[in-house]
Amino acid sequence: MAGGRAGREPKRVLLARVAAAVAGGLALFAAFPPLDWWLCAPLGIALITGALYGTRPRRAAWLGYVAALVFLFPALAWVRTIGDDVWFMLVGVEGLFYAAMAALAALVFRLPFWPLWFGGLWVAMEWARGLVPIGGFPWARVAFSQGESLFTSYAALGGAPLVSFAVVLCGALLAHAVLVRPAATLGSAAASGGARALRRAVSVALALAVPVLSFAVPRPGDEGRTINVGIVQGNVPGRGMYILGDEPAVVLKNHANETKRLAQAVRDGKLLKPDIVILPENSTDIDPYRDETAREIIQDSVRDVGVPTLVGAVVAIGDDRRATRSLVWDPVTGAGDYYDKQRLVPFGEYTPFKEIVLALWERAGLVGRQSVPGDKPGDLKLGPVTIGAVNCYEVAYDDTVRETVRAGGTPIVVQTNNASYAESNLPPQQLAMSKLRAVEHNRAVVTAATTGISAYVTPDGKVSWQTRELVADMNVVKVPVRTQETIATKVGGVPEWALMVMGAAAAGAALWRGRRRGDRMRNDG
Repeated sequence: MAGGRAGREPKRVLLARVAAAVAGGLALFAAFPPLDWWLCAPLGIALITGALYGTRPRRAAWLGYVAALVFLFPALAWVRTIGDDVWFMLVGVEGLFYAAMAALAALVFRLPFWPLWFGGLWVAMEWARGLVPIGGFPWARVAFSQGESLFTSYAALGGAPLVSFAVVLCGALLAHAVLVRPAATLGSAAASGGARALRRAVSVALALAVPVLSFAVPRPGDEGRTINVGIVQGNVPGRGMYILGDEPAVVLKNHANETKRLAQAVRDGKLLKPDIVILPENSTDIDPYRDETAREIIQDSVRDVGVPTLVGAVVAIGDDRRATRSLVWDPVTGAGDYYDKQRLVPFGEYTPFKEIVLALWERAGLVGRQSVPGDKPGDLKLGPVTIGAVNCYEVAYDDTVRETVRAGGTPIVVQTNNASYAESNLPPQQLAMSKLRAVEHNRAVVTAATTGISAYVTPDGKVSWQTRELVADMNVVKVPVRTQETIATKVGGVPEWALMVMGAAAAGAALWRGRRRGDRMRNDG
C-alpha cells in the first residue's frame, strides 16, 4: 500500500476533490444524532480520504478545513443559542485541527499501510481538540457518532479513541480499495488488472473485518444485583439564555413538585419504590446553603419520597465565586456529601481572560460569578450504592468519567442542564455519549436533565427509557449494579497514546523520507 506525490492537477480533478471533501463532511454529520446514520461515518471518512489522497500538504490542509467546516457547522449548530458569532468562531477554530491533521495525512499517504497511520493521526487530532484551547472541546468526536453501532464494542477495549480509530481505519481501507493501484510491471495488462482486483478485494475485506472483529471484544457480564433509581425532570420556565424566567425559585419548585409527584405514584402502586432519586444539574436555582426557604422546599420533597436524593445546585464559594455541585440530600439529616464539577464550560461557567473578554464582549457578563472546578472524582455514597456523579459537559471527557468509575462509581449518574439548548441537536448528542460510556465502563448510565433528555442506558449501551423534551416527567427504573471493570477502564489512556505515537511516528518517517528524496535529487542534479 503506497501513495504518490501530486503534480499540477487539472481543474476537474481539483473540483472533484472539493466535492469529495464537502460530501465527506456532510456524511460525517449525518452519522451523528439526531440523524444517527452511523454507517455514514466510515463513508464520510472514505470521501475525505479521497479528497486528500495524492495532494501536497498545503492543498490537503485547506481541503481538510473545508470538510471540517461542512461537518462542524451543522454538528455544532446548538451553539447558535449563545450567538452566531460564537458558533462561527468555535467552528473556525476547531476546523484548524482538521487542517493540520490533513496536512500530515498528505505525507503519510506516501507510506505503505497508510490507512493505519491515518487512523493514528485522526486520534491525535481528536486528543488535541480535547486539550486546547481553554481546556479543549472534545465534542463531535467520531466515536460519539457510534452510540449503537457495530463499532461500539471497541469502547470496552480502548475507550472512545479506539472507536474513532476503528471507524477511520474502516473508511480509509474503503478509500484504499478505490485509490491505490499496483505498481507498473512488465507483465501483461491482464496480470496487472488481476493484481488490482485482488488488492481491492483485500482492502474491502479488511474494511469489513474491522466492525466484525468488534464481536470478539471481551465484555463483563451481569452480576445479579440491581437498584431502583428514581429520575426527575422538572422542566424550566424560560428558553435560550434566559432559562430561569422571571419568577425566583420556580426551577426549584418544579423539581420539588415533580419529586412529590413521584412519591405519590409510588404510594399509589404505579411505580416501583426507589432506593435513590436523581435530580438534574441546577435542579435548584437558589443556593440551599444560604437560603432557608430553599432548604425547606428541598427537605420537604426529599422527606416525602423517603430516600437519599442527589440534588443539583449552583452554590456560592466566598463572595464572588461559585461551584456546580452534586449534593447528597438525606430525608432525615439533609445536605451531606457532594461532588463539585471539574470540567467547566468556558464562557458559560467561567470567563477565560476575564478582563479582556468582558471589555470586548458584553454577553460574557451573563456568566456572573465565576465557577471554580472541583478537585476529586464523583464517587458519592448514595443510599445502598456509591454512584459515579458526572456533570453535563464532563461526559465528553474520557479521563473524568474513567476516574469516577475507578473510584467505585456504579451506576454512572449524569446530571445535566440542557435547557438553553432544548430541541437542538445537543441533547441527543449528549445521550449518544452516555451510550458509549456505558459500554466503555460496563456501567449503567442514568441521566437526569432539567428539560430533557433524561434517560436510562443499560451497560450494553441500549436506551431502556427516556423522556421527551420540554416536559415535566419522572420514573423509577430498575438498574443493574456492576463492579467489574472493562479492559478500557483498566488500561486508561494507553491505547490512545499508542495510536497517537503510531500516527506521529509515521508522519515523522514520511517527512524524513521526503527530505532524503529531495537531497538525492539535488545531489543528482
